Amino acid sequence: MLHRMALLAIAAPRRILLAAALFLAVAAVFAIPTASSLSSGGFQDPSAESSRATRILGEKFGQGDIQLLFLVTSADGALGPAARAAGLDVVNKLVGVPHVSNVRSPWTSPPSVRAGLVSGDGRSGMIVADVAGGERDAPRRAQALAAEVSGSVLPNHPGVTVQPGGPATVYAQISSQTERDVMVMESIAVPVSFVVLVWVFGGLLTAALPIVVGGLAIVGSISVLRLIAMYTEVSIFALSLSAALGLALAIDYTLLIVSRYRDELFEGTEHDEALVRTMRTAGRTVVFSATTVALSTAVMALFPMPFLRSFAYAGVATVVLCALSTLVVAPAAIVLLGPRIDALDVRRGIRRLLRRDEQPPRPASQSFWYRWTKTVMRRSVVIGLAGAGALILLGLPFLGVKWGFPDDRVLPPTASAHQVGDRLRSDFATNSETAVTVVIPDADGLTPADLDGYGARLSRVHDVSAVSTPTGTFVGGEQIGPSTGASGISGGSAYLTVGSDASLLSDDSDVLLDRLHDTATPGDRTVLFTGMAQIDRDSVDAITSRMPIVLAVIAAITFVLLFLLTGSVVLPVKALILNVLSLTASFGALVWIFQDGHLGALGTSHSGVLVVNIPVLLFCIAFGLSMDYEVFLIARIREYWMASEGSDADNDESVALGLAHTGRVVTAAALIMCISFAGLIAAQVSFMRMFGVGLTLAVAVDATLVRMVLVPAFMHILGRWNWWAPSPLRRLHDHIGLTERA
Repeated sequence: MLHRMALLAIAAPRRILLAAALFLAVAAVFAIPTASSLSSGGFQDPSAESSRATRILGEKFGQGDIQLLFLVTSADGALGPAARAAGLDVVNKLVGVPHVSNVRSPWTSPPSVRAGLVSGDGRSGMIVADVAGGERDAPRRAQALAAEVSGSVLPNHPGVTVQPGGPATVYAQISSQTERDVMVMESIAVPVSFVVLVWVFGGLLTAALPIVVGGLAIVGSISVLRLIAMYTEVSIFALSLSAALGLALAIDYTLLIVSRYRDELFEGTEHDEALVRTMRTAGRTVVFSATTVALSTAVMALFPMPFLRSFAYAGVATVVLCALSTLVVAPAAIVLLGPRIDALDVRRGIRRLLRRDEQPPRPASQSFWYRWTKTVMRRSVVIGLAGAGALILLGLPFLGVKWGFPDDRVLPPTASAHQVGDRLRSDFATNSETAVTVVIPDADGLTPADLDGYGARLSRVHDVSAVSTPTGTFVGGEQIGPSTGASGISGGSAYLTVGSDASLLSDDSDVLLDRLHDTATPGDRTVLFTGMAQIDRDSVDAITSRMPIVLAVIAAITFVLLFLLTGSVVLPVKALILNVLSLTASFGALVWIFQDGHLGALGTSHSGVLVVNIPVLLFCIAFGLSMDYEVFLIARIREYWMASEGSDADNDESVALGLAHTGRVVTAAALIMCISFAGLIAAQVSFMRMFGVGLTLAVAVDATLVRMVLVPAFMHILGRWNWWAPSPLRRLHDHIGLTERA
């Protein structure tokens, strides 16, 4: 297939490039409205206890899925005439909206509820409402309501400020911020990457080729996301992955193709034959690499959260389109440019300016990478153990990781949702986001007295501030007044609301949930819990319970693909161990910086937890990218090994020659990939900044310490045993294995 693709590129390069340009134009038009079709949520498990409870509340009690808050502040106090007039206008605006329910405010609620909705300093009042539509539609509705309040309510009330907040606003502001972050990321990554490509390739035309290939892959993958979003929920954060991964892999793969093509020309091969040999060798490496990365990202579809599934869709689409663009467009461009591929060589102009002669290409055995590899192998035991020990040491902070769910603190401090969240945590006695809702799906036969008894038992639990039942409000086991309205009976089901004094995402919150679950239910009926604390627990459990399966699938994929490439069972095991080691430093850094708050948490607001989705996402993608470089390196080493007599000395020489030919390519590709992912560090959503830091560190460590130090050290120690496999597997590889032969 690759041979035929090379011949097609030689025969019809103009038609291929014209078809690519047409595809780019059509895909770009289709991709333009993609962001408006995507969801800003997707962090919850749809089958979890909290999700089932939320559905019952919506179906039987008409409650919305996500809370929307408005903080009304006035200098003369929350209960003063100015704040009251503005607050009632906002309430009236919300009450008239079909998808908004359960509106509470200090000016419309009974005294028992009013106290919890006024700040400690008395200047601010909180309006709380539920918005229907789930994580996909509720944030858009909240954003529209916030805009309407700003446009039609605030101008009539000078001196009063109204700030939107709550989970619905958090998701809405995350969505709009992410759209801006993607634009900023690409505006940083593309020009800087181009400068590095000019440094690597020299020629401006050659440097532009990977950018074109990346553009095709990015635009195409975004179009695929829009198509998928027509049938299922897709997270807007997948756009960031498509942009960063598309640019990085396009540069990786194009670098590999062009570098191998130049090597073939240097060895005296004719242009057409050089392209054919390039496609049959480096092209096959691209196919293997793309398959590995695509399958590593595809396993995220095993998780139930739309957020992680979206990255699986984006990852697979981006990788496949990168590989296709590289294997179709790059050869056609090489043929069409011909000798002009090195035209506009900036380095020649710099050499003329500095009056330096052009240096002829040197044999691989005289290169820096060859000498470096020989030096590492001479001290392989000491260097190998020191490198592995350093990675383990850097990863130790990960042992103290604490998982959590994203809240308003993932947004920058300037966001209104973040500001409202800070006020809730510091100035309000009752934080609606810490409340736990207890749903009794089957309440038939239960009397009000049964529900009151259950509410009284729940109110005795430590850190419970109050419990609202359909008939009363309970504190410390005693009824102190009528129901606050945050409870009800309908359609054979019932629900109660438990107020909490425990801080969200804290150990006290976890203990409180355990004690509430252990409280005897009325008539031993099954109950379902929801609220941010339960959602956080369900999300963490949904990921941690599936991680062993995901890790096993990734390990199996890696083992099988590397076995097919090398015919060895030792090299896949070595690759798995080293890839895990290369990720330890990155994970340790995430905990040390973003969870523990060192280095100022890189400008983010740390909440003492890591968003549980991000390390999983980082592991799957970074593991695939680690295999990307592993395939680049091992494929070239195997070429030399297969041409040797198979001794330990031949193994060392194959490793040195393999690194000599790929070291510069891998280093340049890793540098550009780091630039692409570092663009994510400019993101204002903290967990995307964390994702950018993690990926950048993972790629940098893998391409330097692992590929250039640990791989040659351990391959020297293993010698010819690197290539060992049991006889049955060796025979199997002879039948189905895929090798790189020119």
